[in-house]
Amino acid sequence: MKSKILIIGACGQIGSELTYKLREIHGHDNVIASDISYGNLDIVNSGIFEILDAQDSTSLKVCIEKYEINTVYLMAAMLSATGEKFPMKAWDLNMSTLFNVLDLAKNGQIKKIFWPSSIAVFGPTTPKKETPQYTIMEPSTVYGITKQVGERWCEYYFNKYGVDVRSIRYPGIISWKTLPGGGTTDYAVDIYHKALADNHFNCFLSENTELPMMYMEDAIKATIQIMEAPASYIHIRSSYNLAAISFTPKDMVHSIKKELSGFTIEYNPDFRQEIADSWPNTIDDSHARKDWNWEHQFSLDDITKDMLANLSEKVKS
Repeated sequence: MKSKILIIGACGQIGSELTYKLREIHGHDNVIASDISYGNLDIVNSGIFEILDAQDSTSLKVCIEKYEINTVYLMAAMLSATGEKFPMKAWDLNMSTLFNVLDLAKNGQIKKIFWPSSIAVFGPTTPKKETPQYTIMEPSTVYGITKQVGERWCEYYFNKYGVDVRSIRYPGIISWKTLPGGGTTDYAVDIYHKALADNHFNCFLSENTELPMMYMEDAIKATIQIMEAPASYIHIRSSYNLAAISFTPKDMVHSIKKELSGFTIEYNPDFRQEIADSWPNTIDDSHARKDWNWEHQFSLDDITKDMLANLSEKVKS
């Protein structure tokens, strides 16, 4: 069966780059981008685009039927730092969109779903080093709570109704194509922008805050890889641990100074420090590597070189 794909939240950080890649693979007419507004004109103008609020189950169902969609990537969510400012909005958005998509699949209108989870499902009581796939999960943020609950519902819909839903727990994602979107790990994106613009960065985390991170190209590769894997390979229907590299702001400074020797930083931790302190330092993703052959490509220095080169070109253009 030909894939007819709907991406919900296509104007976001991951959604936008996922849209481009899926259109490259499946063709522009087979990948429908959607979001609640025209937030990314490059995406809007690159193919079929629909204004869609996935919290409205009727509008979602109409869009699915209109384009004969069989695969949905549900990328819309309110992220960690923003969610702490608007907890009930974060709960409503993150949960209602998931239920609307799961129910359409339960009723046979969708064949396959990708739903992203996050390292935010873990909490201060979770082992921080090489955090295992199966471990204590007591998230301390609204975002993490919605992801932890969402994982349980995905697993439930698979076990109870046979819904083919697949998920990975994203670490922090670094990309040059879109601006930070309200996440605690977004310092690792903003730092490159400020390095080029000001040769200085004011960091909201302390210098030794180690967090799991990943370059966008690796994140997109993992997302498509798990969705293209045969169903028999997918043994975890809550969400897979996913990892690439872990580093601190201090490590980033060292990497950036290899390219921009005059770069400086100051550390002024804010409320996001407490969020970061509740998350793992490193992740054990051996299940993903074994079940569907996951393998990352980019090191920190690879990321730094690519980010600075592409952002420099973006500024020039």
